[in-house]
Amino acid sequence: MKKSFASDNNSGVHPDILKAIEKANSGHFVSYGDDPYTDEAKNLFKEVFGEYTETFFVLTGTGANVCALQSFSDRFNAIICPETAHINVDECGAIEHALGVKLIDVETKDGKLTIDKIEKYLHFKGDQHHVQPKLISITQATEMGTVYTLKELEDLVQYAHNNDLKVHIDGARIANAAVALDCTLRSLTTDLGIDILSFGGTKNGMMIGEAVVFFEKEDVKYFPFIRKQNMQLISKMRYISAQFIPYIRDKLWYKNAKQANDMALLLYEKLYNLNPEMIVSRPEANALFVRIDKKIAEKMQNERFFYTWDEMEGIYRFMTSFDMEKEDIEDFVGFVASFF
Repeated sequence: MKKSFASDNNSGVHPDILKAIEKANSGHFVSYGDDPYTDEAKNLFKEVFGEYTETFFVLTGTGANVCALQSFSDRFNAIICPETAHINVDECGAIEHALGVKLIDVETKDGKLTIDKIEKYLHFKGDQHHVQPKLISITQATEMGTVYTLKELEDLVQYAHNNDLKVHIDGARIANAAVALDCTLRSLTTDLGIDILSFGGTKNGMMIGEAVVFFEKEDVKYFPFIRKQNMQLISKMRYISAQFIPYIRDKLWYKNAKQANDMALLLYEKLYNLNPEMIVSRPEANALFVRIDKKIAEKMQNERFFYTWDEMEGIYRFMTSFDMEKEDIEDFVGFVASFF
């Protein structure tokens, strides 16, 4: 079966992850995370992010974001995010429904928040007639396929903390960002003073499950109750946590993300050679945005589905995955070429 360029969610599961699940399927263990697999996975997260961090495993990315953001917000608070943020566009209002907070969605060209775009929403702090901004939520890598530099993140975090704001990273593709920046996961989070991270794995070779990482122990106090109330505490936790053991220990997160990023770059190069006008921008992670005539795109989508990003502008998104090879890229480029 041909590989899908619609989303990295469409990819399969890495063989080493399947082996880890199979290993966890031997014997009986205490449920709800009181098992040796969960203990080992949590310790591996400490090795990566730091001794004083705490990690909790959850079922879904939306669940990770809801639980993470609830940990720092009240119903009169607001969360500032880009208008393209997953929490704003693709989670069916889960944040606002579950938390009762307001999302302040900020217009951006590249999916990245900047200080000048945030500061105008802070003028009403302390005014009882207005929601009170409490967090900024950024996605790394962004939904636009862009990546915040370490300096951009450092400046954002410093500005946020100076203004009594917490910083949340939606890290569904944080592995791809770290590879793109050639940096460690710690330097992208802990060392910058990030407050809380939704750490993704299912877009990068895992079967199911995400993690919420806290960077200060005092912030963890109510999270076990928040996780349970939001239906994110799975009884057979070991099947989620076991996946994170090879993912972290064997640096599968890096290997898989690098392959996906490399294939995006190869796809870009080949499509650029085919038709430079098709390319919107050079990929920074594993997403490539292209411009195609709507009628042609619809014919293409009938044969091999991919997502429409901006129908008015005729922009479409091609995503590469960890399990793609050069042959998959060449096959897809040949498919695209047949329409031009």
